[in-house]
Amino acid sequence: MKEIKKNIFIAGHNGMVGSSIDRAIQGLNQNKVLTKTRNELDLTIQKDVNKFFEKSNIDEVYLAAAKVGGIMANSSYPGEFIYKNIMIQSNVIDASYKNNIKKLLFLGSSCIYPKFADQPIKEEYLLTGSLEQTNEPYAIAKIAGISLCQSYNRQFGTDYRCVMPTNLYGEGDNYHPNNSHVIPGLIRRFHESKIKDAPSISIWGTGTPMREFLYVDDMADACLFVMNLQKNDYKSTHLNIGSGNEVSISDLANIIGKEVGYAGKILFDKSKPDGTPRKLLDSSKINNLGWKSKIGLEEGIQLTYQKFLRKIKNEGVN
Repeated sequence: MKEIKKNIFIAGHNGMVGSSIDRAIQGLNQNKVLTKTRNELDLTIQKDVNKFFEKSNIDEVYLAAAKVGGIMANSSYPGEFIYKNIMIQSNVIDASYKNNIKKLLFLGSSCIYPKFADQPIKEEYLLTGSLEQTNEPYAIAKIAGISLCQSYNRQFGTDYRCVMPTNLYGEGDNYHPNNSHVIPGLIRRFHESKIKDAPSISIWGTGTPMREFLYVDDMADACLFVMNLQKNDYKSTHLNIGSGNEVSISDLANIIGKEVGYAGKILFDKSKPDGTPRKLLDSSKINNLGWKSKIGLEEGIQLTYQKFLRKIKNEGVN
């Protein structure tokens, strides 16, 4: 019997994760992907979201839309981070339920866990301690998203699943000089310092915090894997998605500097915040279900820098 093609809506398809999920689904050539730009559909406006869902005949939803950013962005715009993320996820999840969409995948973040959680971080550590203050509004929004999915599952019998990725990077990342995450931010700064032949580059913090990173195409692969699990196999409120490997910010800077070809000194501004001292996810649950990451950090950074070079070449800047 021929499998019926599904209509799959990717909320946030222009973002780094959403675009990677889009490429992965399109590459399989099995289902129809539905997308809307922010100008076409503002996901914070409930009536517009409801109208879109009512007329679109959607079968599955990947909820990757979010307002995201690094330490500086989270510190500067806390009200926007909590309000917009709560509105986006609430509108999409509720519209999915109202239109009888049984399957949805909600993408959260590893910042949902306590700042000083035991390492590696297990899914059950959620809500067992205080959050990192710099991104608390964003984290609270994502925790609310998990609870919303699980509450709808319990009350309405939906099959809404949640995945919590570690720090992501790769094609489609944000290279804004102030609002980017650590890897794209460092790639841009090292590249610009190389072009200017700057004698040194200063990086926030001590360089000692440990971080885990996952290439975005690995994350997309994990999302499809989790969405396609049998319902009886998905038994957690949420699943961690990580590489299982960690690196210090200092070592990360050296890896990126070497890949970019920057020859100056790397300095650390100890007056600036470090954020969480260590953050490594325990991804054993999804590993035991049959998924593991494939792209190592150095390979991923090489791929990312090459895509960055193509991006700026297309934009006509150095």
